[in-house]
Amino acid sequence: MNPASGKSSPHEPSPYEQGTTHFGFRDVAAKDKQKLVGEVFTSVASKYDLMNDLMSLGIHRVWKRYFVGTAQVKRGDRVLDLAGGTGDIAALLKDRVGDRGEIVLGDINAGMLSVGRDRLTDRGLVKGLEYVQCNAEALPFPDDSFDLVTIAFGLRNVTDKDAALREMHRVLRPGGQARVLEFSEVKVDWFKPVYDFHSFQVLPRLGRLFAGDSDSYRYLAESIRKHPPQERLKAMMNEAGFARTGYRNLSAGIVAVHAGYKV
Repeated sequence: MNPASGKSSPHEPSPYEQGTTHFGFRDVAAKDKQKLVGEVFTSVASKYDLMNDLMSLGIHRVWKRYFVGTAQVKRGDRVLDLAGGTGDIAALLKDRVGDRGEIVLGDINAGMLSVGRDRLTDRGLVKGLEYVQCNAEALPFPDDSFDLVTIAFGLRNVTDKDAALREMHRVLRPGGQARVLEFSEVKVDWFKPVYDFHSFQVLPRLGRLFAGDSDSYRYLAESIRKHPPQERLKAMMNEAGFARTGYRNLSAGIVAVHAGYKV
C-alpha cells in the first residue's frame, strides 16, 4: 500500500523472482523452479516410495523413524509436516500425538498430496489428519499455530529456502521445535566416489527401469549436491530466528537431521 495515495504499490519482485537459481545442475529462472519441481514430483508420485526403497536400499525408513522418534512432540500436540508427500512421516507422527493430537500434512504438489491422503486413509488413519496444498515459502497459517514443524526430504526442492525457514519459525509456538531431515554432505572420503556412482549412474537407470523416468531421478541426485551442507543449513536456521540449533549426521552424512527452537 502506498501511504501517500492510498493505492496498492506494484509488487516488488524478490531477488529470487529477479534472478536465477539452480534446478539440479542447471541454472533456471527462479520464477520457473517451482513449476519444474512440480513436474518432477507429479511424474514420480505413484512410484515415490518404491524408488526411495531402491535409492536407499530401504534405509530411508530407518532415517525417518529416527527423525520422528527423536522429535520434541507429545500427545495432544499440533504438528505441521511440510512436503508431507506420501504420508510416511505423518503416519509415524500420528503414533506420537495420539487421538487428541492433530497433524496437518502440507505439500505444494497436488499429486503427492493425493497419494498421501489415499494411503493414510487406506491404513485407517483419518481422525486428526488434515491435508493442505501449500507453498512452504508462504504458509497459510497464523503465527504460533504448531508445537512442531517438520520437513523431510523437501527443503532442497524449495526455491527460497530462507523464506521457508522463516515461515516455519513464524508458525511455531514459543518453545516449539522445527526439524529438517535432508540429504547432506558425505563426511567419509572413501565413500564419496561410491556415493557419486550410485547417484549419477545407478539412480537414473533405476528411475528409467521402475518409474519410466530417468530425468526426474537425475534431477533428484543433482539437487542433493546443490543443497546447503550441514554447517551452512545450521547457519540459515539461525538467521531465520531459530535458537539452540544443531544437527546429527546419519549414515556418514548421507543425511542429516537438523533441529531448532522458537524462543
